[in-house]
Amino acid sequence: MSTRSGAEAPAADVSLTDPGEAYSHKGLTYPLGRRAPESGETVALADGLAWARLPVPGALKHINIWLVDDGDGVAVVDTGLDIPDCRSAWEAVLSGPLAGRRITRIIVTHFHPDHLGLAGWLAERFGVSLWMTREEWLFARMLTADIRDAPPAEAFAYWRASGWSEERISAEAQKGWGRFAAVVSPIPLSFVRIKDGDTIRIGSRDWRVVVGSGHSPEHACLVDDAGGVMIAGDQVLPRITSNVSLSLSEPEGDPLGDWLASIEKLMGLSDELLVLPSHGDPFTGLHARLDALARGHRERLDALHAHLATPRRAVDCFPILFGRKIDDGLMGLATGEAMAHLRRLEVEGRAKRRLEQGVAWFSAA
Repeated sequence: MSTRSGAEAPAADVSLTDPGEAYSHKGLTYPLGRRAPESGETVALADGLAWARLPVPGALKHINIWLVDDGDGVAVVDTGLDIPDCRSAWEAVLSGPLAGRRITRIIVTHFHPDHLGLAGWLAERFGVSLWMTREEWLFARMLTADIRDAPPAEAFAYWRASGWSEERISAEAQKGWGRFAAVVSPIPLSFVRIKDGDTIRIGSRDWRVVVGSGHSPEHACLVDDAGGVMIAGDQVLPRITSNVSLSLSEPEGDPLGDWLASIEKLMGLSDELLVLPSHGDPFTGLHARLDALARGHRERLDALHAHLATPRRAVDCFPILFGRKIDDGLMGLATGEAMAHLRRLEVEGRAKRRLEQGVAWFSAA
């Protein structure tokens, strides 16, 4: 993918630390170095913009949240999981750096529980509105309402088509269905819709909504062109690649195609932006990161196409797509990602699918 520049933006108005702490790695620059907020602490990034960090179980370890001065209060972007550790971290922030200040609104980039989990709790506590894109809000409402003792028939068909063993399917079924709601506080019945191209005035800053897709259906990034800052959510992460999965709800979709198109769209933004990701540290070098993300997926698609010289199931493609062993905890994410890559090859006319006794076999076309 060629790098093309969008409208030039000024350098980020970042009030950071000693510039000597900054470092570069793989084409990206981390202006804060390895400085990150501790639990209950905020780090000032610019006038009226601060960073806090909440715990996440497992490999991710944390999610970043962003606090934007909003007149006489603070707007919150993303909220963390509804788990005791996150609530405790929030209480420390609210009684510490935000003591005496009110929350004015809750903005959520997308429906995933580490972003949305405490939005309802905060909205109810402070009597404020939830701001989201419509597809993300609807998806979250659907998932929190879909709680059952056993998975639906479509889930069994999806797992079987992907090549899961009957033993693995049985073990997954024992977990029930609807675990999303377990880590998400009740979602408000009404919300304020934001959409691609909107401008949201928060305090003294104007944030432009730039929507991406692939990781989630209508993911909102917020771009302050004048200040040179982008709140990227999971759409651009500095060191890891966001999961792009073929979902059970849209098995004939093309999420990887959506993801690649979104990368191309984001290349139209200024390369000078300070990018604030949900996981990892703030960085500059947006275009280099987008190029690397697109190149990585294209390389995996080409390797996968060669692998399909012999018909394969999704589970047979894990060694080509992932650089580590896939254990039970990663099986669902890995399956969704493998199916997304296989589906992209199918859409491109480079693979064909044959269903045999409920199992999907893919071969090169």
